[in-house]
Amino acid sequence: MTNSILKSLSLPAPEEIEVAIRGQRALATYLSTRLETQKIAIQDADNNTHQIELPTSALTLLMTILGELAAGNAVQIVPVHAELTTQEAANILNVSRPHLVKLLEDGALPFHKTGRHRRVLFADLMKFKDQRDTNSQKAMQELSDLSQEIGLY
Repeated sequence: MTNSILKSLSLPAPEEIEVAIRGQRALATYLSTRLETQKIAIQDADNNTHQIELPTSALTLLMTILGELAAGNAVQIVPVHAELTTQEAANILNVSRPHLVKLLEDGALPFHKTGRHRRVLFADLMKFKDQRDTNSQKAMQELSDLSQEIGLY
């Protein structure tokens, strides 16, 4: 089953950015990462307060989300086990779909088929992306070191 990943993303409105900034600051003030769960209070439209117990990991994730919204970024949660289409995976890597298919067929990135369609696990894609980014950083550092050695700085 494919999730609708990376669809209908929209940037936060200026009012949402301001609320996210305030919300992240307030949550950071009271968040204790030493506890497994924490209780928060929410007011409904009638100003009735409801207390909810949540995992600390969920509140930490909420702080990260608020930080991204505060920076003006669109945010979407993707389950690690999510299956992506080749187009969705290509979009995340910022490559063309044919290039991604070549990576799949060359064995650089694991995939499976659902009928005739290739699917890539989000976790596998992120592992590949991290390795690609690490290799890129290493190559840039080597080029920088080489240019300094030969005096081309």
